[in-house]
Amino acid sequence: MLRMVKTEIWKLKRYHMIWAGVFLMLLSVLLTLFSTTAMDGTVWTFPFFAEQVIKNNVTMIFPMCIALIAGYVIAREGKDDTLKSIMTIPVSYSSLLWGKLLVCALLSLLFGLVSAVFTVIANLMMGFPGLSAQSILQTFIQISLNCLFLYIAVMPVIAFAARIPSGHMIGTVIAFVYGYGGMFASGNVTLANIYPVTASLGLINYRSYDSAIHWNAFTCILSMIAALLISAIFVFTVKGNIAVKATKNHKKTTTKKGW
Repeated sequence: MLRMVKTEIWKLKRYHMIWAGVFLMLLSVLLTLFSTTAMDGTVWTFPFFAEQVIKNNVTMIFPMCIALIAGYVIAREGKDDTLKSIMTIPVSYSSLLWGKLLVCALLSLLFGLVSAVFTVIANLMMGFPGLSAQSILQTFIQISLNCLFLYIAVMPVIAFAARIPSGHMIGTVIAFVYGYGGMFASGNVTLANIYPVTASLGLINYRSYDSAIHWNAFTCILSMIAALLISAIFVFTVKGNIAVKATKNHKKTTTKKGW
């Protein structure tokens, strides 16, 4: 498994789709900056700005982003017509899929770090108060871990889409709706702890200082475990002939003898 993960990491160097993830992380920060222009009396500080970036990541950007990129990484073998060659070695397709999913987990942490960097740079440009070494460290930890937990929450969608030939775009659409549903789930305390997308917020103690917000860490962990179990079922039951192109059999024509 470790060797497969290393191989997939080397493959990432030729995937330009990774830059799309960096751009989407920047887009999340830009959307938050746009919301600061609203004249609604909100007092913007760096901690509050970082919280709004996390909110946009959860409900709008990251589930769609990681589903798109993970689906692209998984479907690439079929697109390049290299899956048939890989299947000749004694490695099951489910093991190959697990290797790709583990690499995408590392990508989630990377995108979280990128998002945190953009958040700090944006705050330096805007000059919001409250910037300190402690708040910067907290922002990096919360955003990075939140992206990892969001990936776990979206993993069942990614694993399900991997069972469908060229299903990564379908998975991206489902992930966007799935993430957007977090806006409605956050309105109920119990549902917010159960719904995997919003449960990721509970695991990073998002706005835990607010007395109106009550996170149940045990329920949030159970939600993540359920997402992992569902993903495992989809991966272990996947067939090994996904996205393998079928070749047409050409009829052999016989030439007539004589003049």
